[in-house]
Order: sequence, then C-alpha cells, then structure tokens
Amino acid sequence: MQMPPKVTQRAYERLAEIGAGEQGQALRVAVEGGGCSGFQYDIKLDAPTGDDLVLEGGDGQKVIVDSVSLPFLAGATIDFTEELIGARFTIDNPNVTSACGCGTSFSM
Repeated sequence: MQMPPKVTQRAYERLAEIGAGEQGQALRVAVEGGGCSGFQYDIKLDAPTGDDLVLEGGDGQKVIVDSVSLPFLAGATIDFTEELIGARFTIDNPNVTSACGCGTSFSM
C-alpha cells in the first residue's frame, strides 16, 4: 500500500477559519491531466464521495483525495502558506520530477 498524503495542522486550521466543515465540505485535492508540464493540481471545496480517501484533522476538518489521484499524491504534504504574493494551499510532492514556474503544473 502506498503512503497516503499528509496534511499539516496549518492547513486544517485554515479550513476551520473559512468554515469548510460547517458547510459540510472538505478540501478536495486532485491531480488532472493538463498544464504546461503534463499534470496539474485541482484544489477546491467539495463534498466527499464513496471512493475518496478522507484525511481528518483533530478539529473535524477534512481533506479528501479521489482514488485516481491518490497514487500521484503518495507521500505528499498538503499545507497552507501565506506569502507576500498571496495565501494558498500548497502541495510538496516527492513524486514530481519537474515543475513549471506557475507552481501548479508538474510532471512525474
């Protein structure tokens, strides 16, 4: 079995701040074809479905990954960062062999 992605406490805290759990939603992290390097991340609020892996923080906040995206995210870390250029959820993925400058497109 592959190592599931990890979610930082900071990411769960941000989900609580925006009230995702209160709306019955979770942070969906998916990998899709496309982007300038071959794959890209799709990160959005969504409701869990039957084949999702559900990662739950201590405060009840959830991050979900569909079964197709799971192998691409094995061992990855999902975090929330605040920088001068803005705040966003980020993914540190050890499976990525190259990425483009936009930060959301990658190849494996």
